[in-house]
Amino acid sequence: MLNQRILMFRVNRQTDYAVRVVLALAKKPQGTRLPTAEIGREMLIPPSLLQRIVAELANGGYIKTQPGRDGGISLAHLPSEITLLQVVEHFEGNLVISDCILKEGDCPFETKCPVSCQWKRLNDLLIAEMSRITFEQLVEDGKQIETSQTTPTASVPTRCSTCWCSASRPVTA
Repeated sequence: MLNQRILMFRVNRQTDYAVRVVLALAKKPQGTRLPTAEIGREMLIPPSLLQRIVAELANGGYIKTQPGRDGGISLAHLPSEITLLQVVEHFEGNLVISDCILKEGDCPFETKCPVSCQWKRLNDLLIAEMSRITFEQLVEDGKQIETSQTTPTASVPTRCSTCWCSASRPVTA
């Protein structure tokens, strides 16, 4: 057997933390302003990265900042208007799963390669799915997870055996 490595498509840590900040704000009633430190504690984000992430989210128009003793941060839009794709691409840039589909005309095999066609199809599926996922949906999914952890026989939305979203399956204790 060849030496096997685990390779994965990956969202960097800063992007993951940015998603957590938006999610923490999306859980609160519209217009709620939270201290940055409170979000950092709740979402386990190191203070050294949190300020940079907050500044970048504000720069991208996802959050509003209010300085001062009674200040904090709040969402700039409704959770239903912010998608996972928007936040991820703001921090990561455009999502591309293979270099061969990065720029049309760059690959000499582009017009006759069956793999290139599949990379493009998979990339389009990933983008479509991530653009469909709003922070409102993520908040609702989080509520379902909490319900499932307190109700052993609850029917919990799931899409696969490792995450909680969109389709039903029974949960056993």
